[in-house]
This record gives sequence, structure tokens and C-alpha cells, in this order.
Amino acid sequence: MSTRLSGPERRQSILKESQRLFAEKGFHGVSIDEIARAVDVSPAILYRHFSSKQALYDAVLLELSSQRESYVDAVVNSDANFEEVLIGMTEVFIRSIDTNPNLLRIEMQSLLDGNPATSEFFENRWKSFSDYINFSMNERLSYDLANREITILSASLMFQGMVREALLQKYLQPQDRLVDISLEELSRELVTLFLRAIGLQQTQLSQKETGDSALPETIISPS
Repeated sequence: MSTRLSGPERRQSILKESQRLFAEKGFHGVSIDEIARAVDVSPAILYRHFSSKQALYDAVLLELSSQRESYVDAVVNSDANFEEVLIGMTEVFIRSIDTNPNLLRIEMQSLLDGNPATSEFFENRWKSFSDYINFSMNERLSYDLANREITILSASLMFQGMVREALLQKYLQPQDRLVDISLEELSRELVTLFLRAIGLQQTQLSQKETGDSALPETIISPS
């Protein structure tokens, strides 16, 4: 027999179990019946709270979206150069995954499921990185550089891929391969390798010198 909970408590318990199951199996790998069993309620009770599996999935994403990172401190507390700001942003992002690995699991599942709602949500999770890298490289690269736009886009995707791969190794493997590296050290190493790859390892330009003091609001705040 299920424990008697208030409506809001029951709804929260459904969301909690749904997040776990969607993270483990993806949208198409989980049925309403399975979720109902996990929460110890009948499907009919579950449907009182959510009209469909898609509505439940959307509600899970909405709850996760409330955990979006803010990069204000990473920008304000840095020593005002591209490298340190990016390191700070990376550490904030990795710590969010460290706190709730389901964020990463659902992102991976969403790529397999092709669910428009999840694809858009997790694309936005990387938006602050892509915006900051695009903005900063646009300030640094010569405007007559061949394939300039492709270079900037490729750099942004490269960094996203590096961070995602490190997170996969740390949080989705049976054994954490990066257990001996602190999150701050991991963030710094990823950024150092990235800057070396794009040829900016010696660049220590200040926000004032490059115009970074006028960073778009979407870079530092959740959208």
C-alpha cells in the first residue's frame, strides 16, 4: 500500500522517481506503469498529476531547469582574462553535474531519443559556454582570417566536446577515472588544453582590453 501523501508531496515523489528512470533509460525506455510502480501508486493516480508521459517528462525538465547555473561569480571573481573566466565557468558547470549526475544522464539520453524538448533544453545548458567563446574569439581573431566563422564555431564545439567527454569518464563510467583530480584542477586542465589547441595559451588580455566588460547577459546568467 502506498504511503498517504499530500498532493504536492505525491507530485514531487513522482518527479523524483521519473527523473531517475528517465536518466537511466531515456524517454522511450520508461513506461507510465513502471513509473507508477516505482512511486507505489496506480497509473490512474499518476495521471491525476500529469496528463501524459510527455507532460511528465516536460515537468522533469522544468524542474531541472530551475537548477540552471549562474556564472556571475565566475566572471566577477576572476582576474578579468579569458582563461580565468572560462576556468571559473567550467568549474561551476562541472560542480552542477557533480551535485546531480542525472543532468548529464538525461542529456545523453536526449541525444539518443531525439526528443525536441530535451534537445533544446540541454543545448541551452551549453549556451553560456558557446556564447562566451564565440564572443571572446570574435574579439581576438583578425577579421580577414580565412574561414573565420567556421574557426569560431569549431572552437566552441571542441570545448563542449572536451568537457562532455571528461564528465562522461568521471560520472558515467563504472569507475571514476578522474577521481584523483579536484574539480578545480580538472577545469583548469581542460581550459589549458583547449587554449593550447586554438593557439591562445599566451593570451592574457583583460576584459577592458577586449571589450569583455560588456559581456552579453546570457553568458553569465541562466536564460
